[in-house]
Amino acid sequence: MTRHILPEDRIHPAIREKISQSHRDIVEEVQAAIAEHDVVVVGMSQNPHPRRARKALQAKGIDFKYLEYGSYLSTWRRRTALKMWTGWPTFPMVFVKGVLIGGASDLEKLLESGELQKLLAGGPEAA
Repeated sequence: MTRHILPEDRIHPAIREKISQSHRDIVEEVQAAIAEHDVVVVGMSQNPHPRRARKALQAKGIDFKYLEYGSYLSTWRRRTALKMWTGWPTFPMVFVKGVLIGGASDLEKLLESGELQKLLAGGPEAA
């Protein structure tokens, strides 16, 4: 996978620190959660897709940690830091064993196929 990220040498030295510190706390909070929990759902209020992901996990009896950051009208700058960090453009962001697996529809596909359960069990087909 090739992901386009502006190389550091193409960023003026005077702003590199500002970029590296921009909303770093929210990224570190999510990193800590994915290090501590097998399944983490990152979402926002008023968005039906994080709720859909949580309901799908609950229906299968899978424990998860939910982190919610604002709504459509608030905290969008902080959420942008998560989008830049992951490269994932929407919410929810679902992590399984520290791996971003996508959003609600991606989670549902993995649940339907049984792959999510294999990932959690650490079986031979686990990523």
